[in-house]
Amino acid sequence: MDNTTALLFEVFLETASFWYIIVPTIFLGLIVGGIPGFSAANTIIILMPLTLAMSLQGGLVFMVALYCSARMGAGIPAILVNIPGTAGAAATPLDGYPMAKQGKGQQALSISFVASCIGGLLTTIIALAAMPILARVGFYMHSTEMIVVMLFGISLIASIAAQDMVKGLIAGFLGLMIGSIGTDVVYATPRGTFGFLELYDGVPLIPALVGLFAVSEAFIIIEKKLIVTHEGDVRKPSWHATFEGVNIALKRWWHIVWTSIIGLVIGVIPGAGASIASFVAYQQSRSFSKTPELYGTGHPEGLIAPEAANNGVTSGTLVPLLVLGIPGGATAAIMLVVLQYHGVSFGPSLFENQPKVGYGMFMAMAISYVLMIFTILPLSRYMSHVTTIPTIYLAPMIISFTLVGAFVPREYMFDLYLALGFGVLGYIARRTGYHVAAILIGVILGPLLEKYFLWSLKKSDGDIMVLFSSNLGNILWLCLLLSLVLPAIFALQRKRKSQGIPIQ
Repeated sequence: MDNTTALLFEVFLETASFWYIIVPTIFLGLIVGGIPGFSAANTIIILMPLTLAMSLQGGLVFMVALYCSARMGAGIPAILVNIPGTAGAAATPLDGYPMAKQGKGQQALSISFVASCIGGLLTTIIALAAMPILARVGFYMHSTEMIVVMLFGISLIASIAAQDMVKGLIAGFLGLMIGSIGTDVVYATPRGTFGFLELYDGVPLIPALVGLFAVSEAFIIIEKKLIVTHEGDVRKPSWHATFEGVNIALKRWWHIVWTSIIGLVIGVIPGAGASIASFVAYQQSRSFSKTPELYGTGHPEGLIAPEAANNGVTSGTLVPLLVLGIPGGATAAIMLVVLQYHGVSFGPSLFENQPKVGYGMFMAMAISYVLMIFTILPLSRYMSHVTTIPTIYLAPMIISFTLVGAFVPREYMFDLYLALGFGVLGYIARRTGYHVAAILIGVILGPLLEKYFLWSLKKSDGDIMVLFSSNLGNILWLCLLLSLVLPAIFALQRKRKSQGIPIQ
């Protein structure tokens, strides 16, 4: 025990000595995460020659700091201009953007930063302490269990549909239909591609994200003078507003804790990712809230849940990488390549042969989140100025930057036209009362649900009962059922109580 403590202290001091790498990388990650189409993964690829030229510890610290800060940076445009920087921030605008429209952009950014930093720091500590247990999650989560996890996220469509059942379900099913475009998972048969080879791999996520949120939002805001709903809502940025947001987040510390743990557990599952974690956390947060009707109107808990969860994913993705040698996501896969170049061998023996590498990644993540609190939080008062820029200038800038982001991942001109097409679809949906978030949930989670469902059927020779053949899967089915039924029961009890009807 004493040897481990001494080792951790030594790794902490060694990692902290690279502060001159961590601080600039944090600001780079903010920029990278805030531009749709860019991410920590493709940025590390672009800067790979620099990473390979660094020392092992320096390259490790650089990649981890970029990974964490890019995840946080994706939430900034999601809050201020309704543009998620990545799919992991797709649930953030549901309550973050309404706050910005009410003139509370600075408070919303502060809430987001605090939830992200605390959630990321907490899950890093938990992952380090419970690594052997968490590493087993990947072994137990097979296709049947993953189907239920997908349904947790997709059930958010039902929550959205609660406001207008018909329109909500139509939007969700439209998203699921769009998500089914591409080649069949089992037989590779093209479906709904209309002969476009660019769609054989499915609808690319970034153009869909950019179009549904960014382009359609640009079309909407150009019709008014400012992003805020009323010009009287514009507030002069001040430190008071920053600390007000910090106070709001800290009062909901327990909400940050349990939603970040959801992100950690989902992050451990290879291939799951931040988008699933953020939707599941938002759905669970809304389901068990005492005020579910406030979600979607600028409710702090609706902002905390996805931000804490998608930052909880960052430490989760490192667990299967370090313990099993299996990357939990795209960024972790690139880290694997870089660290293997430096001679690092992943697996159970890593913490015996090269403990400074194993513990160093988590230590770098923890130090990055601590430094982000002091480097990013003061910027919220300046970032919130975006909402005061006249839309006649802001809308063209949004369309220009986001179309570049749509082009970057695959470098197809087709993706630009696709983003514009989704922009028109999103604009029509907003104007006619359909929720674009429901469409996006279907586009993101639909293909994943189909993939795991077909894999399950293939393993069982078409027996549908395979979905209930796992003990863990059955527990998850029960949790899903409870998360859908209990909120309705609680709502009925609150209604009876408010009407003075005795509860049986």
